[in-house]
Amino acid sequence: MALLDDAIEASGGMARWNRLQRFTLHLSIGGTLFSRARRTRQFKDLVAEGATRTQSVRFTGLTRGEKSGTYQPDSVTIENPDGQVLRTWLNPSLQFLDHGNDPLADDLHLVYFCGISIWNYLTTPFLLARPDVTLEELPAWKENDQAWRRLRARFPPEIVTSSPEQIFYFDEDSLQRRVDHDLLGTQVADYSWAHRAFSGVIVPTLRRSLALRPDGAATAKPILLDVEVLDAAFD
Repeated sequence: MALLDDAIEASGGMARWNRLQRFTLHLSIGGTLFSRARRTRQFKDLVAEGATRTQSVRFTGLTRGEKSGTYQPDSVTIENPDGQVLRTWLNPSLQFLDHGNDPLADDLHLVYFCGISIWNYLTTPFLLARPDVTLEELPAWKENDQAWRRLRARFPPEIVTSSPEQIFYFDEDSLQRRVDHDLLGTQVADYSWAHRAFSGVIVPTLRRSLALRPDGAATAKPILLDVEVLDAAFD
């Protein structure tokens, strides 16, 4: 598909991506989802290490360095600085988000949610080239004074995401700038910008999740999820 080919080339190219196995991010995550659960400082200034092919992310530096957390689709763990497992959640599911006033107040829930978010953020648009992802190009969308091209993606159950169907937007340079999807029962738009090259891969270093209005425009506030990538490396 021409649009996906353009997006992958703009982000560094599939040949380069296929040579890479792992990533390391220095990042901070915030937003009202965190402040509401009194976790504003929980994911500030931490390191996320993961695999590019399989859904696996390990966070170090949680709670000011007191804990670490590992996300995989079939298990989530909380560990102390020495690597001792303190808690384990087997066969996790996003269904926990439908229960309770502060679903992210639990460390295991928080690591699971952030693991899904960060891994999917970092691996697209390359993830969209998988043969089990169904794509459909949609009419262009006018965002301010720009025409952004769009892809609707349907993900298989094997890929854990916040929503099995999402719409990806790419700007005039074919860089990913927005993703529409369901989050906690709310339709949101994840905006991304401030793209930088790390190991030849172009990564948006700022992402912000905003609620969507019925007309497809995003609200300015509240900022549900705010992600800043301070540094990154691939190998």
